[in-house]
Amino acid sequence: MSQTQTNHSTPVTHSVVTDTAASPHALLRPVPVSAVTLKDDLFAPRLENMLVTLTSQHEQLEATGRLDNFRRVTGDSDKLFQGLYFNDSDVYKWLEAVSWALVRGPNQTLEALANEVIALIEAAQDHDGYLNTYFSLDRKTERWTNLRDMHEMYCAGHLIQAAVAHQRVTGSDRLMRVARRNADLICAKFGPAESGRQPGVCGHEEIELALVELYRQTGETSYLETACYFIDARGHGLLGPGTRFKADYYQDHQPLRELEQMVGHAVRALYLNAGATDVYLERGDKTVLAALERMWTHMTSRQMYVSSGLGARHDGEAFGEDFELPNKRAYTETCAAIGSLMWDWRMLKATGQARYADLIEATLLNAILPGISLGGRDYFYENPLEDDGGHRRQPWFACACCPPNVARLLTSLPGYVYSLSEGGIWVHLYAQGSANLELNNQPVRIEQRTHYPWDSKIELELQTEGEFSLHLRIPHWCESGATLSVNGKDGGINLSPGSYAELRRVWTSGDLVKLELPMPVQFLESHPQILENLGRVAVMRGPLLYCLEGVDHADVNLREIELDLREPPLSEWRPELLAGVTVLRGAARVRQPDQAWQHRLYRPVDLGPTRPGTAIEITMVPYFAWANREAGPMQIWLHHGESA
Repeated sequence: MSQTQTNHSTPVTHSVVTDTAASPHALLRPVPVSAVTLKDDLFAPRLENMLVTLTSQHEQLEATGRLDNFRRVTGDSDKLFQGLYFNDSDVYKWLEAVSWALVRGPNQTLEALANEVIALIEAAQDHDGYLNTYFSLDRKTERWTNLRDMHEMYCAGHLIQAAVAHQRVTGSDRLMRVARRNADLICAKFGPAESGRQPGVCGHEEIELALVELYRQTGETSYLETACYFIDARGHGLLGPGTRFKADYYQDHQPLRELEQMVGHAVRALYLNAGATDVYLERGDKTVLAALERMWTHMTSRQMYVSSGLGARHDGEAFGEDFELPNKRAYTETCAAIGSLMWDWRMLKATGQARYADLIEATLLNAILPGISLGGRDYFYENPLEDDGGHRRQPWFACACCPPNVARLLTSLPGYVYSLSEGGIWVHLYAQGSANLELNNQPVRIEQRTHYPWDSKIELELQTEGEFSLHLRIPHWCESGATLSVNGKDGGINLSPGSYAELRRVWTSGDLVKLELPMPVQFLESHPQILENLGRVAVMRGPLLYCLEGVDHADVNLREIELDLREPPLSEWRPELLAGVTVLRGAARVRQPDQAWQHRLYRPVDLGPTRPGTAIEITMVPYFAWANREAGPMQIWLHHGESA
């Protein structure tokens, strides 16, 4: 396809999200988004509904002045700058989402909207490559003067990611030309003092991972070198003291190689680590990988919610102290979940370790999907684990980073299902659909038949000939004994939870692999230092986290519901509910109010009998689907019969 083509016809075969095909320190190679078609009832409907999602987001870009900010620069609008100083980034993320959406085939509506927006961006760029509508006119003298707070390179990073996606999908270099001029300006301006450039890093990370991907797309080494500089320069105080937050909020308090845990603004920290992993994949610095592994282990064992959400504090949208994980006040920004998935994806490519794919799945299902409504028009910014009914999705936000971020993740999702390695195909996610892959110049078609994550049975039919390995993820939660067969015969390999099972054989077209991942209901307790959850349990089935909603339990205080751990609820498929979900139904009791507490906040410990209760039947729904019906309370952590 011509690099100057501007109209989309058919997806190019190189529509990969992160192109590690030539990365010397990557174990896994990418699969194009265009190579995988999802036909399940969880993600496919969301992809099919992307026209609604993306056109409604475009309406918001217009209504909130984000596009007028570009027209103002080109002279086509006399309005003042509208919104936050980094609003350009929302336009770029929307363009990236549209680009990945076009993998599914031509769409005149989306193409016309995208071409119009790209034309605005082209026209708004300065002759030297600078592009930021907040600074383009009346704030020219303020450019690059406050890297800590003003997000100039953050916006540039999202422009670059949009341009890479657009070129990989459409073959057009229109947006890429804009992005490269902007990137060239940044690379020429910033770097070590001894090089004659200006030392500096951006207060909000994003440029690092974007520059690495631009290097992968173009082969221009200055992009990789500048990304490496930004990683190495961080932690040496270049940002200076903030007016509200200390250096650790910006991850500028300590060099990355010395870090032990995640600190500060959650999205920034996660984007930084994603970019650092990208740098490792290209340069192979083991000290970088060791630091990333330390932080990941600390994060997942001390700072992560049962939903896989990250970022406990509303103040600064930040990570908290170890075990600081409040439920009702959980921030768990949708963008932080997306940043986690981006980092996990790169760590998976670097190591091939199933723990990263396990967290990708858990984050996707329980921390990202809640961020968008079933209708595809409304969004959560924060994702609390307990609510009184006041938290509802919104069609947009003044700081609207999450809506287009969710859209770009979901439209690119088919590219996360499989990976390739030397002599192997890796299956990371299970979902009904098909894949047309190429391994060692040999075409391989895989038909995946399953009702996962609602059902435990997965079938993979391979249409190919030849010898290679099929790596199947056995999730860490599958402790009830996974089973695997090929053409009806036991696979004869280790199926340890939290690993990849390797099936190596000479394959014949039509070979059928059957994998079963039993998913009984599990009660989870939290670490005893999470004091808020003492005496409570969370309920999971397979990879899905469940919750109670008030709409299913009229006139019941959800906080007083008590489970009997000896009687796990039973699963029931409800196709008519919430676009089709498996609910959990079972017996519980509602504890009667303790009248002795009337007008008292504290009292001596009562060692008397357990409070009496009333038997009820409960219905639990997947957490990702809550708040799609009438408003009401929601609860994840529930009392159990052994608690006081």
